[in-house]
Amino acid sequence: MIVNLAEGDLKTKFGLFKEALYYDGQKETIALYKGDLKGAENVLCRVHSSCIFGHYFNSVECDCQKEMDISQEMIAQAGKGIIILMEQEGKGNGHFALLNSVQYKRQGIEQAQAYEAAGFKQDNRDFSAAAKILKDMEVASIKMLTNNSKKIETLSSLGIKVNGTKEIAL
Repeated sequence: MIVNLAEGDLKTKFGLFKEALYYDGQKETIALYKGDLKGAENVLCRVHSSCIFGHYFNSVECDCQKEMDISQEMIAQAGKGIIILMEQEGKGNGHFALLNSVQYKRQGIEQAQAYEAAGFKQDNRDFSAAAKILKDMEVASIKMLTNNSKKIETLSSLGIKVNGTKEIAL
């Protein structure tokens, strides 16, 4: 179960969005959206994990902030869409794992393998809260803003109709 705790308007550099704060009994998840999503088909959807390096510290070793900016811009241009921001730092392994994986990433290892080299799972994220939010908002189908097939597979297995993807060109 997931509960919508609060909603409000948020002025961004990409225009006015709505923010909805959800809680599942353990974690808060934020839905940033634009337009009327109830019953809507092919809604642009980005499921985005928190990233301390990219979002707070403006790291140049991470694409997270660029992905967020591009997603917001695409949704603003379309006039409709949703970004679900999940508290899943370090692909769900936490910031400690991220810090420990950096040395391997700087050696040229892909991030997922860098987590594994540091003793963590390649990807420990859980996207079930995103599916619950999309169902609560009664979104009929989505078009994912992602290059990650795991997100598509997971959301589909949780009953979300995914009608393809739209790549985020960095």
